[in-house]
Amino acid sequence: MAVEVSCDVEGADEFAAAMQHFDAAMQNQVHRFLTSWAADVKASAMQKVRVVTGHLRSTIYATIRDWVAQIGADATYALFVELGTKHMLARPYLYPAIQEHLPMLEFNIIGAIEQAKTEAGL
Repeated sequence: MAVEVSCDVEGADEFAAAMQHFDAAMQNQVHRFLTSWAADVKASAMQKVRVVTGHLRSTIYATIRDWVAQIGADATYALFVELGTKHMLARPYLYPAIQEHLPMLEFNIIGAIEQAKTEAGL
């Protein structure tokens, strides 16, 4: 059982569709930004997670597929740590890491889009 934290970002579907119209260089630049951002979120989550044995921390991952960053953990108990149970308080580590880094993602992607528009004369 894996846990992934999903943050619905307004305009994500429109962004994915728009990326198909950019040239390969712009797509590569945005993909590099997204990959770097996901790595930063993963590193932050790894710092924020409570460590007892280190297993949970070792299962935290970040992948990029179809312009979507998937950040989560594969430990069987990852969801219980993130959200808590009736016997244990939540100890979120994924959601806070994502929230911490969302402004930088927005800044980088908007910058890349503005650069593409400038280069296209728009």
